[in-house]
Amino acid sequence: MHDTTSPVTILTRAMLGLAMLAFALLLSACSGGTALGTVEASADSYAPSETNQPLTISYLIGRDATVDVYLLDAAGTRYDLRRGQPRSASPDPYVLRFDGTVPTSDPVLLRRLLPPGTYTMVVVAQASGGAPEERRLPLAITGSDLPIPDVQNLLVSPQTISPNADAVHDVTEITYRLPVSATVNIDITAPTGESIPVVTREEEGPYEQHHVWNGKRPNGSLLPSGVYTYTVQAEDDYGNLVRRHGQITLEDVGQPEARIVYASIAPQRLMLGEVLTVTIRVKNTGTVPIRTYGPPSGYQYTTDDVFSSVDGGRYTAQAGGFWRVGLDWDANSGGGPKRYPFRWALSPKPPEQWKVSGVEDWLMPGEEVEVIGQVVILQRETKMGFYVGLIQDGVGFFQDRSARTIVEVGF
Repeated sequence: MHDTTSPVTILTRAMLGLAMLAFALLLSACSGGTALGTVEASADSYAPSETNQPLTISYLIGRDATVDVYLLDAAGTRYDLRRGQPRSASPDPYVLRFDGTVPTSDPVLLRRLLPPGTYTMVVVAQASGGAPEERRLPLAITGSDLPIPDVQNLLVSPQTISPNADAVHDVTEITYRLPVSATVNIDITAPTGESIPVVTREEEGPYEQHHVWNGKRPNGSLLPSGVYTYTVQAEDDYGNLVRRHGQITLEDVGQPEARIVYASIAPQRLMLGEVLTVTIRVKNTGTVPIRTYGPPSGYQYTTDDVFSSVDGGRYTAQAGGFWRVGLDWDANSGGGPKRYPFRWALSPKPPEQWKVSGVEDWLMPGEEVEVIGQVVILQRETKMGFYVGLIQDGVGFFQDRSARTIVEVGF
């Protein structure tokens, strides 16, 4: 009996042999061939200011190598596009896409569009233990020499803010000037590394610019006190990129909170022309001081008065940092300043003893005070439904229609 080999087996062995030979040749080429093969550019002239298509540079790597790609201008200045980048041997070319911009060492101008001129594109590959291999291609950059964007006259003021809704340094203003149109990003970086966006990819023209930051996240949640870094970045349509930054401090961060813990409206029966007395106890339940102003505790109104018109209008509603308690009644249909027409400071002290004498006082966190107000009843209603509220001027009524009491009036 004789052993025989089928034609299929012979063919399989032959193909396997060829594959092993090809692999051996490839290993030989990789170990002994050149590190840098053909280098080609898609054009020898490029106008980045006139096209949105990049210039492509392709290069073949025959052995594992470290690659540099850079441009040299006529004066010999080097502009790195790739530096010390590892590249594995491959039968397919590597492709670099060049848009006309290069990174810089300038801490403000991070990337810039190269000006028109004559350049040399240089690709260098160095395999381990081998000598550097280099290819050079001429490149002319043409088109207009465009102005570079900047963030000029940048001012962030105040540099220390206290976001606690007391209307004193609650926000900071960010102002600057753009010499050319640019896409702007403004971010705040927390000490923890958290990034808080203020402006995101906003197209802005060559004008004076103004933004406001309230010291909070975009969803309105509070940030902790600390030193933060603001960054203003501007990029034009050609890839020029500038960035300026500085520091801003957050302190006394908090959300004001207060509650009416007790209220009494008396007497419940009186005659026209007699005095109704309201006694209110208020507690600061928050973590920050609450600002308040008059009329002071003990001030007497008539039902014909409104807080904004008494004493020559000195107690008219102010910006949202001030709190007061108020008294109102059901039949009072007035809006605006006639809502809670009778208001008093959250302080039992006379004005000359206030935190800022005669101007404002503070209710400190955890502090509880008793406020007394009086109203002379001149309104001809037999029954009046009175109630109290807690008001933050310009913001709203944090407690509304509390301690409702029906008062009977005889006349």
